[in-house]
Amino acid sequence: MVIMVTDRKTIRLLILEDSQNEAERIVSLFRNAGHATRAHCISSLDELNEALKNTWDLCIATDNCEDLDPLLALQTIQRTPRDISFIQLIQDPSSEALTEALKQGAQDAVPEGEDERLILVAMRELQNLEERRGRRSAEVALRETEKRCQLLLDSSVDAIAYVHDGMHIYANGAYLQLFGYIDPDEMEGMPMIDLIAASDQSHFKDFFKNYRSENGSAELVCTGVTASAEHFQASMSFSAAQYDGEPCVQVVIRVANDNVDLEEKLREISSQDLVTGLYNRQHFLELLDHAAERAINMGQPASVAYIKIDHYPNLQTDLGIAGIDLLLADMANLLRQQLSAGSKIARFADDAFSVLLLDSTPEQHQAELLNLLHKTEAQLFDINGRTAQTTFTIGVAGLNEKTAKAAEVLKRAHDCADQLTQGNALKIHNPADDLAAAANRGDIIAMVQQALENNSFKLLFQPIISLRGNKDELYEVLLRLVNPQGEEVPPADFLQAAVSAGLAEKIDRWVLLNSIKLLTEHRSKGNQTRFFIHLSSASLQDQSLLPWLSVALKASRLPADSIILQIRETDAVAYLKQAKQLTEGLRALHCQIALGQFGCTLNPFNTLKHLDIDFVKIDGSFTKELNNPEDQETLKEMLAALHAQAKQSIVPFVESASVLSVLWQAGVNYIQGHYLQGPSQAMNYDFSSSDD
Repeated sequence: MVIMVTDRKTIRLLILEDSQNEAERIVSLFRNAGHATRAHCISSLDELNEALKNTWDLCIATDNCEDLDPLLALQTIQRTPRDISFIQLIQDPSSEALTEALKQGAQDAVPEGEDERLILVAMRELQNLEERRGRRSAEVALRETEKRCQLLLDSSVDAIAYVHDGMHIYANGAYLQLFGYIDPDEMEGMPMIDLIAASDQSHFKDFFKNYRSENGSAELVCTGVTASAEHFQASMSFSAAQYDGEPCVQVVIRVANDNVDLEEKLREISSQDLVTGLYNRQHFLELLDHAAERAINMGQPASVAYIKIDHYPNLQTDLGIAGIDLLLADMANLLRQQLSAGSKIARFADDAFSVLLLDSTPEQHQAELLNLLHKTEAQLFDINGRTAQTTFTIGVAGLNEKTAKAAEVLKRAHDCADQLTQGNALKIHNPADDLAAAANRGDIIAMVQQALENNSFKLLFQPIISLRGNKDELYEVLLRLVNPQGEEVPPADFLQAAVSAGLAEKIDRWVLLNSIKLLTEHRSKGNQTRFFIHLSSASLQDQSLLPWLSVALKASRLPADSIILQIRETDAVAYLKQAKQLTEGLRALHCQIALGQFGCTLNPFNTLKHLDIDFVKIDGSFTKELNNPEDQETLKEMLAALHAQAKQSIVPFVESASVLSVLWQAGVNYIQGHYLQGPSQAMNYDFSSSDD
């Protein structure tokens, strides 16, 4: 059989494996590693060909399949226009077997049983796939941009030409008109020096010989000569460019007039911060983009420093608006004095400066920046007769061909500065820190344990709203963990860590107990609210859960059907026997049951044959794909099958009005998402306002 799972967040995975249990296990590897997956089973070549009409990401195949030979599956995939990476699972771990799989066209081969290696290889191939798709999208966008640029060039009032090795390869209409030519063919291949008056040709040769496009733009004023031998004073601007994929020099010519100085002044002002005279934020970002281009095309490194002014709010309060402007101007002068020549300095934000240091690594500027900290700390700023003192906090990150995204480098520098809480300090980004950040599971587990001990988890509530006129007051209970800095830890991070550390069962009990308390209080005010409460796979295997829950419900005097216990479809498949026992026990308590993330396993409707379920919540990946008519049809068919079994359907992640009409036509019972209301600590949604 061939199995498929699915979008860049939901992995579209193809598995060739005779054993459905083994296929489910492989899918579970991805989900347990924190990657959303959705599975579909294929048992023949015809079904494979039919499935390949859609987009998939990755194929994993074992080499002992009887239903469909892996090599035939690979060849079938290769004949399609689909870009699908292929990983071969092999029984023979020898280098010869690995090499043979690669020769056949597989992207990689992994010995069977090496699950961790399989996930790492799969993630690498998925990243490669995303980059290939991104490159193709960029190439399409580039072609469109080139078309627009060509139209702009042809219609520009500025005289523009492209020159390669001193010869014209393109000239627009304004350029031809300026020099008195009519036919573009006359200009193509003509040396540019032929358009310069004899008196300036020597000067022009020297300039052009020494001009280096990687140094940016340059200006030259000389005398031009037209086809009719008329002379005129021309201001020429040179900059690096590409034309038809070839590197060249762009030349823009303006006839000298009284407005040249004014235009130059306006250009200068547009790039400046008026308070400090430094570059402004927008111009700095442009410089950063150019530096990223040089890193990619020429391998030239650069460094970015983000310099925060310590205690800025207090300074602003003490000095006032006029005083803080004077202080900023003095700080700008200090930066100019202390930083090396060639540093591109900008006022990036109200309380921060940024510096671009070309052709260098962060370590090469460490001494210089530390000296800046010492100078600033010792500086006494005179502001209208008052003395002001402050310090800087500096974060630095390197930009090279491996980290050429300007925004990414700037964020790293900013993050380094933010991590220095004491001020008057410098931190240089270490690429190894990125790996360390991925290995902070111990810290997260410690936070989970502390939250359990201190009762400091946070519960949020998101309404689930009927599309069919039902006025039920339904909320999903969502758990949040806040770190010592007051920031929320992503639920996927701490919940997965909790499962690995054996803490999931305790968390479930905490959520159940506190949800029951809050629901009891809320219903005592006359509300008929019911809660959807998640259970982890640990609770599915917990034999003591049902007796404990029975006691908790009796003590609270809540109606048993006021809570709806929700389990994940993948957990139900992995522990189907335990899930069946639990759902039967919950039914005996008169609780209702929901199956969440539905549609992600190999045969989702098979699960419903074994479990008595009231609500089915569709996996969020289906909502995200509703722009595609084929995916709309897939969702409609799934919902029709659910409704035929008298299951109440819920579709989450409704983020815009555009999907509502599709969901209405599909017959969805309930919807949930930020478009209606995001998670909140308050249960204040007006269910009576829901439209029929």
